[in-house]
Amino acid sequence: MKLDELIRDIPHTGGGEQPVHRIEYNSHKSCAGDLFVCLVGSRIDGHQYAAHAYENGCRLFLCQHPVDLPDDAVQVITPDTRAALPIISAQFYGHPADRLKLIGITGTKGKTTTALLIAAILNSAGHKCAYIGSNGVIIDGVHTETVNTTPESRDLQHYFRLMVDAGTNYAVIEVSSQALAHHRVDGLPFDTVVFTNLSEDHIGPGEHPDFDNYRSSKKLLFSDYDSNHMICNIDDEASAFMTEGYKGQIVTVGIENAADYRGTAISKYRTGTALGVEFDCVNGNWNTRVRMMSPGSFSVYNGLCAIAVCSCYGISKDFSASVLAKTPVQGRFEIVEGIPDRTLVIDYSHNGLSLTKALETLREYEPANLICVFGSVGGRTQCRRKELAEAASRYADYCIITSDNPDYEDPDAIIAEIASHMAPGARYTCIAKREKAIFEAIRISAPGDIILFAGKGHERYQLVSGHKIPFVESNIIKEACRSLSTVE
Repeated sequence: MKLDELIRDIPHTGGGEQPVHRIEYNSHKSCAGDLFVCLVGSRIDGHQYAAHAYENGCRLFLCQHPVDLPDDAVQVITPDTRAALPIISAQFYGHPADRLKLIGITGTKGKTTTALLIAAILNSAGHKCAYIGSNGVIIDGVHTETVNTTPESRDLQHYFRLMVDAGTNYAVIEVSSQALAHHRVDGLPFDTVVFTNLSEDHIGPGEHPDFDNYRSSKKLLFSDYDSNHMICNIDDEASAFMTEGYKGQIVTVGIENAADYRGTAISKYRTGTALGVEFDCVNGNWNTRVRMMSPGSFSVYNGLCAIAVCSCYGISKDFSASVLAKTPVQGRFEIVEGIPDRTLVIDYSHNGLSLTKALETLREYEPANLICVFGSVGGRTQCRRKELAEAASRYADYCIITSDNPDYEDPDAIIAEIASHMAPGARYTCIAKREKAIFEAIRISAPGDIILFAGKGHERYQLVSGHKIPFVESNIIKEACRSLSTVE
């Protein structure tokens, strides 16, 4: 594609007929034939890396202001490169999103589970559905890891192109507040949008300055995109704010309040190794019994949202319920079958609020002992360590404090900091190597116990000294169960 054709729909000065073989915003990956886009972020200004991109062979640049480069560099100036990137990316890849039914989900909690449940139902019904979110990208069964919950706009358009080429009809996307605030999803033709819930999160340096900014960023999905359907958790106090001014069809879900899809007759179930929740999904005169392979009222909300979304596409509530009953979600209250009469749970709970909720929920299942294996990431979010320690101290019978993603920080120092905040009398031990911590938790467990492995969730690596070392928690748990069963 020629440069002038690529940039025709953005405000700009400069241009030319040079061919553009690729759009790139990472100077380390740039090369000859690329258009290098100087993105401005909260910590990094891409204009500072234009010279590096030039050294790598790049001669075409999209900037917000002129950059000191040799005369053979073509500089196109636009007011906002972040706002321009989704427009030129859609043009470069042939506007593939226009050929997909896009379902966008935002909220503080529940995005990943709800999105994956929707994808499972649609795929089971014969509608090829892809997924983009915290668990990566899944297209036609092929998984690709990603860095952000919602990838950069160039990457989104690349994935949409792959979806269309694979014959995909639907795509369900987790839409983060950062993605909305930083133009990553600008111009996407969302057909259905979903609001799960809202609580304080992602507030601080490099993220949102305050709660109002965070909340307003979330609302953009409902105010700035011309979608046809909005699925909204009416029990959340932010629901009125999110629905105000919405022009499409609003479909409500809830437990506490009257809703289009309401969860009633909620009950827990627990077998020797598994646990979950059951409820009636009431929609008008229709009543469908639903079983979820995860516990807690939040699972009810996730299930209701999934059923409501899929109903917009002609899928019966009975069919959706049948799929939910057999669909686990990787890393989100994921049950690992291993040893009889023990329930082994993997969950992504990695801050004080989510760990509290996870342990509170598991406590409701009356375990003989509730064992918690957890740690905290290195190099950032140090404030979480106190919150994690307080949650674990309060709700777990026994804890093993271990590594999460220590990165460049000393794992023993992270563990020591967490331990310093454990409540007096709390029962715990510290094992830095997470694999050994997993083995120890299973070794000391007894019939009736529940073990929560918190923090890693869906991740398939540990971040150590800047390197992603392969680490799949479910595989290690299964290995530990086999090993200990053999010893016994």
